[in-house]
Amino acid sequence: MCTLSDRPHTAVLVVDVQNGVVGEAYERDRVVANISTLVGKARAGEVPVVWVQHSSEELVKDSDQWQLVPELSRDGSEPLVHKTYADSFEATDLEDVLARAGIGHLIVSGAQTDECIRSTIHGAMVRGYDVTLVADAHTTEDLSEYGAPTPDKVIAHTNLYWQYHRAPGRTAAVQNTDELTF
Repeated sequence: MCTLSDRPHTAVLVVDVQNGVVGEAYERDRVVANISTLVGKARAGEVPVVWVQHSSEELVKDSDQWQLVPELSRDGSEPLVHKTYADSFEATDLEDVLARAGIGHLIVSGAQTDECIRSTIHGAMVRGYDVTLVADAHTTEDLSEYGAPTPDKVIAHTNLYWQYHRAPGRTAAVQNTDELTF
Protein backbone atom coordinates (compact mmCIF):
# COMPACT_ATOMS: atom_id res chain seq x y z
CA MET A 1 0.00 0.00 0.00
CA CYS A 2 1.24 3.46 -0.82
CA THR A 3 2.23 5.79 1.98
CA LEU A 4 -0.02 8.60 0.77
CA SER A 5 -3.19 9.07 2.79
CA ASP A 6 -6.57 9.04 1.04
CA ARG A 7 -5.10 7.79 -2.25
CA PRO A 8 -6.95 4.54 -3.01
CA HIS A 9 -7.08 4.92 -6.79
CA THR A 10 -4.89 3.84 -9.70
CA ALA A 11 -3.88 5.75 -12.84
CA VAL A 12 -2.05 4.85 -16.03
CA LEU A 13 0.87 7.16 -16.78
CA VAL A 14 1.98 7.47 -20.42
CA VAL A 15 5.41 9.11 -20.48
CA ASP A 16 6.92 10.86 -23.52
CA VAL A 17 5.46 8.75 -26.34
CA GLN A 18 6.30 11.53 -28.76
CA ASN A 19 7.51 11.45 -32.37
CA GLY A 20 10.99 12.71 -31.51
CA VAL A 21 11.39 10.37 -28.54
CA VAL A 22 10.23 7.02 -29.93
CA GLY A 23 10.91 7.56 -33.64
CA GLU A 24 14.02 5.35 -33.54
CA ALA A 25 13.12 3.38 -30.42
CA TYR A 26 13.57 -0.36 -30.00
CA GLU A 27 10.48 -2.30 -31.13
CA ARG A 28 8.64 1.01 -31.44
CA ASP A 29 5.51 -0.29 -33.18
CA ARG A 30 4.99 -3.20 -30.75
CA VAL A 31 5.49 -0.96 -27.71
CA VAL A 32 3.16 1.77 -29.04
CA ALA A 33 0.52 -0.89 -29.80
CA ASN A 34 0.84 -2.21 -26.23
CA ILE A 35 0.47 1.32 -24.84
CA SER A 36 -2.62 1.79 -27.00
CA THR A 37 -4.05 -1.46 -25.61
CA LEU A 38 -3.19 -0.37 -22.07
CA VAL A 39 -4.90 3.00 -22.55
CA GLY A 40 -7.97 1.29 -24.00
CA LYS A 41 -8.17 -1.11 -21.04
CA ALA A 42 -7.81 1.76 -18.58
CA ARG A 43 -10.52 3.80 -20.26
CA ALA A 44 -12.86 0.79 -20.38
CA GLY A 45 -12.24 0.26 -16.66
CA GLU A 46 -12.74 3.96 -15.90
CA VAL A 47 -9.13 4.25 -14.70
CA PRO A 48 -7.62 7.69 -15.30
CA VAL A 49 -4.95 8.06 -17.96
CA VAL A 50 -2.39 10.81 -17.41
CA TRP A 51 -0.19 11.88 -20.31
CA VAL A 52 3.30 13.33 -19.90
CA GLN A 53 4.99 15.32 -22.65
CA HIS A 54 8.63 16.40 -22.59
CA SER A 55 10.11 19.53 -24.12
CA SER A 56 13.73 20.58 -24.51
CA GLU A 57 16.06 22.29 -26.98
CA GLU A 58 15.87 19.15 -29.14
CA LEU A 59 12.15 18.62 -28.53
CA VAL A 60 10.67 22.06 -29.13
CA LYS A 61 7.15 22.56 -27.83
CA ASP A 62 4.50 22.44 -30.58
CA SER A 63 6.95 21.03 -33.17
CA ASP A 64 6.17 17.80 -35.03
CA GLN A 65 8.86 15.99 -33.01
CA TRP A 66 7.18 17.14 -29.77
CA GLN A 67 3.73 15.78 -30.71
CA LEU A 68 2.39 12.51 -29.33
CA VAL A 69 2.69 9.67 -31.85
CA PRO A 70 -0.28 9.49 -34.24
CA GLU A 71 -1.23 5.97 -33.09
CA LEU A 72 -2.19 7.31 -29.67
CA SER A 73 -4.91 9.83 -29.03
CA ARG A 74 -5.35 11.67 -25.77
CA ASP A 75 -8.93 12.28 -24.77
CA GLY A 76 -9.38 15.98 -24.04
CA SER A 77 -10.54 15.21 -20.52
CA GLU A 78 -7.34 13.33 -19.68
CA PRO A 79 -4.67 15.38 -17.91
CA LEU A 80 -1.56 16.41 -19.84
CA VAL A 81 1.56 17.18 -17.82
CA HIS A 82 4.37 19.14 -19.45
CA LYS A 83 7.88 18.46 -18.25
CA THR A 84 11.46 19.52 -18.88
CA TYR A 85 13.28 17.05 -16.59
CA ALA A 86 13.55 13.25 -16.74
CA ASP A 87 11.44 12.71 -13.59
CA SER A 88 7.82 13.43 -14.52
CA PHE A 89 7.25 14.88 -11.04
CA GLU A 90 10.12 17.37 -11.12
CA ALA A 91 8.91 20.97 -11.60
CA THR A 92 5.51 19.82 -12.95
CA ASP A 93 1.92 19.70 -11.75
CA LEU A 94 1.83 15.86 -11.82
CA GLU A 95 1.58 15.55 -8.04
CA ASP A 96 -1.36 17.99 -7.97
CA VAL A 97 -3.12 16.09 -10.79
CA LEU A 98 -2.71 12.79 -8.94
CA ALA A 99 -3.67 14.20 -5.53
CA ARG A 100 -6.92 15.68 -6.88
CA ALA A 101 -7.88 12.26 -8.25
CA GLY A 102 -6.85 10.33 -5.13
CA ILE A 103 -4.20 8.36 -7.02
CA GLY A 104 -1.76 6.29 -4.96
CA HIS A 105 -0.83 3.62 -7.51
CA LEU A 106 0.76 4.36 -10.87
CA ILE A 107 0.95 2.01 -13.84
CA VAL A 108 3.82 3.36 -15.94
CA SER A 109 4.49 3.07 -19.67
CA GLY A 110 6.40 5.08 -22.27
CA ALA A 111 9.93 6.18 -23.09
CA GLN A 112 12.81 6.27 -22.65
CA THR A 113 13.45 3.33 -20.36
CA ASP A 114 16.92 4.39 -19.23
CA GLU A 115 16.09 8.02 -18.63
CA CYS A 116 12.53 9.26 -18.13
CA ILE A 117 10.94 5.91 -17.23
CA ARG A 118 13.56 5.04 -14.61
CA SER A 119 13.55 8.58 -13.22
CA THR A 120 9.76 8.65 -13.01
CA ILE A 121 9.31 5.23 -11.37
CA HIS A 122 11.96 6.04 -8.79
CA GLY A 123 10.54 9.54 -8.31
CA ALA A 124 7.08 8.08 -7.73
CA MET A 125 8.33 5.50 -5.23
CA VAL A 126 10.31 8.11 -3.28
CA ARG A 127 7.19 10.29 -3.12
CA GLY A 128 5.13 7.45 -1.62
CA TYR A 129 3.41 5.83 -4.61
CA ASP A 130 3.04 2.16 -5.43
CA VAL A 131 4.41 1.68 -8.94
CA THR A 132 3.74 -0.97 -11.57
CA LEU A 133 6.00 -0.88 -14.62
CA VAL A 134 4.40 -2.33 -17.76
CA ALA A 135 7.16 -4.69 -18.96
CA ASP A 136 6.24 -4.67 -22.64
CA ALA A 137 5.10 -1.04 -22.86
CA HIS A 138 8.33 0.93 -22.43
CA THR A 139 11.25 1.36 -24.78
CA THR A 140 14.43 3.27 -25.53
CA GLU A 141 16.77 4.10 -28.37
CA ASP A 142 20.05 2.26 -29.05
CA LEU A 143 22.87 4.09 -27.27
CA SER A 144 25.30 1.16 -27.36
CA GLU A 145 27.79 3.13 -29.50
CA TYR A 146 28.27 5.31 -26.41
CA GLY A 147 28.89 2.32 -24.13
CA ALA A 148 25.33 1.64 -22.99
CA PRO A 149 23.89 -1.86 -23.20
CA THR A 150 21.68 -2.60 -26.20
CA PRO A 151 18.01 -1.56 -25.78
CA ASP A 152 16.77 -5.12 -25.21
CA LYS A 153 19.18 -5.45 -22.28
CA VAL A 154 18.29 -2.00 -20.87
CA ILE A 155 14.60 -2.94 -20.91
CA ALA A 156 15.18 -6.45 -19.51
CA HIS A 157 17.39 -5.12 -16.72
CA THR A 158 14.90 -2.42 -15.75
CA ASN A 159 12.08 -4.98 -15.65
CA LEU A 160 14.25 -7.35 -13.61
CA TYR A 161 15.32 -4.95 -10.89
CA TRP A 162 11.94 -3.20 -10.65
CA GLN A 163 10.08 -6.43 -9.92
CA TYR A 164 12.20 -6.83 -6.77
CA HIS A 165 12.27 -3.17 -5.74
CA ARG A 166 10.66 -2.35 -2.39
CA ALA A 167 10.42 0.49 0.08
CA PRO A 168 8.66 0.80 3.45
CA GLY A 169 4.92 0.93 2.90
CA ARG A 170 5.24 0.88 -0.91
CA THR A 171 5.35 -1.78 -3.57
CA ALA A 172 6.88 -2.13 -6.99
CA ALA A 173 5.62 -4.57 -9.60
CA VAL A 174 6.18 -5.50 -13.22
CA GLN A 175 3.37 -6.83 -15.42
CA ASN A 176 2.83 -7.29 -19.14
CA THR A 177 0.02 -5.46 -20.88
CA ASP A 178 -2.11 -8.60 -21.24
CA GLU A 179 -1.81 -9.33 -17.49
CA LEU A 180 -3.24 -5.98 -16.41
CA THR A 181 -6.92 -5.75 -15.55
CA PHE A 182 -8.90 -2.78 -14.29
